[in-house]
Amino acid sequence: MKSTRKILIVVAVLVGLALMSFGIAYAITYGEPDGEGHPYVGLVVFYDGNDDPLWRCSGTLLSPTVFLTAGHCTFGTASAQVWFESDVTGTGYPWTGGVTGTPIPHPDYDDYWTEFPNTYDVGVVILDKRVRKKYVKTYGELPELSTLDDLATERGHQDLIFRTVGYGYQSVKPVFQADRVRYTSTSMLVNLRSHLTDGYNLHTSNDPGKGHGTSGGACFGDSGGPIFYPEDSNVVVAVVSFGMNYNCKGADWGYRTDISDAQDFINQYLN
Repeated sequence: MKSTRKILIVVAVLVGLALMSFGIAYAITYGEPDGEGHPYVGLVVFYDGNDDPLWRCSGTLLSPTVFLTAGHCTFGTASAQVWFESDVTGTGYPWTGGVTGTPIPHPDYDDYWTEFPNTYDVGVVILDKRVRKKYVKTYGELPELSTLDDLATERGHQDLIFRTVGYGYQSVKPVFQADRVRYTSTSMLVNLRSHLTDGYNLHTSNDPGKGHGTSGGACFGDSGGPIFYPEDSNVVVAVVSFGMNYNCKGADWGYRTDISDAQDFINQYLN
């Protein structure tokens, strides 16, 4: 466990270094433009105390004022701004436009992930203004507790398909692509019971055509973006949390939202 923890801390540090140079962020791989498929999924930029941009992530509007994202996105930041356009080009990003808000990480989140595999990697942005129904007509929803545990006991669970939505780079190698556009892709369940998951994280594939018509996965900067199940629903069963390499190949991990550690934190703002 100690060696595994060291590996993951290194990965977390690499993610941070990649994002500190603003705009160097990664997102949906092997996907396609989402258009207006998920208008409640937004791009969020975080700022320091001097209002200088730090990094960008993705997330999901759960109510007119509560925006769900990752803990490592919100941690150590002073303010945030969220855009819901499918293409943020020409919106004033990253300085104007969007909706401002206050970032709040899970109170037990720490950058060293000392309780891994429970990273508490969930956070919210409390928006200063309500997002009007004129712009976002529906919201993401939290799953019932233990939704993924129930799935894990079903026959054929390895065939379960998840959908990820987010903003950022779409490809690193062999072709570099960095459209600031909302993208979507599908992936397959890999594992819910391992030393990397253990009831807290969701392990999904990140390979194009990895069986059953899956199209890809997520990457750095897609952090905090929703992982939906069923894949054609608005139910957020996890938020994109971490990966294992700079090229975003092979696999993704998301922090589960069907566990009490996540929902107890989120619901105090929803309620």
